Amino acid sequence: MSKSVELARLIQSRAGDAPPEYGLILGSGLGHLAGRVDGVAIPYDDLPGFPHAGVSGHVPQLVIGQLEGRRVAVFGGRSHYYESGRPDAMRLPLEVLAALGCDRLILTNAAGSLREDMPPGSLMLLSDHIAFAGTNPLIGEKTDARFVPMTQAHDPGLRAALTAAADAEGVALPQGVYGWFSGPSFETPAEIRAAQVLGMDAVGMSTVPEIILARFLGLRCAAISVITNMGAGLSDENISHDHTKEMAPLGAAKLEKLLRRMLRDGA
Repeated sequence: MSKSVELARLIQSRAGDAPPEYGLILGSGLGHLAGRVDGVAIPYDDLPGFPHAGVSGHVPQLVIGQLEGRRVAVFGGRSHYYESGRPDAMRLPLEVLAALGCDRLILTNAAGSLREDMPPGSLMLLSDHIAFAGTNPLIGEKTDARFVPMTQAHDPGLRAALTAAADAEGVALPQGVYGWFSGPSFETPAEIRAAQVLGMDAVGMSTVPEIILARFLGLRCAAISVITNMGAGLSDENISHDHTKEMAPLGAAKLEKLLRRMLRDGA
């Protein structure tokens, strides 16, 4: 029995056998959304091999239950490449999600904006991404399945559902390209200028490895950035992780509204 199947059975013994309709990964400062789920919370420490979310602002537990009448599996925290040097740090949790029978994944993150029309407190729906960190979570995979096509990595159907939900709730949801930088240091002003030239609209330190892994596993994906700051050199903000956690709640309420609406309306 594979480790992912073994862990899926452990989770089912606590939370029931019904497969989640959606998986949701929460970014920095957004972990409180897991508390909105009516279900069972399982600490990552109870799931051997799950990452220890070592970043403040994350809640290291898996919550499975009901939200707006849909069964969901919510990851209250993620492991980042910069914590261990492993871009595949979230592979086992995503394998477990697939083993639970889930085929749709919504990811969220805190990000820096490169556009004046997306100030802190805004949301951005990812239309595409650039893996600027220069590595890949499928390095070392032995099978030909590693050659994952990424033309529609950000699922058009899920993006349309999120856009419709945002419109219905009166929440602005511009689309843009997310650039993945490795972190943990923030970008320099020169890197931000280069990112703008390359066509990035927001930058952050997560999400892209999970998108690649999820597509490898056959999951449909969509992702939303909560804008917590402007990129380095674009404002006089004091950029820091504390600042990120402080600013995340500005967009979190909007994010919760549109996610709830999407779940109610279905996708």
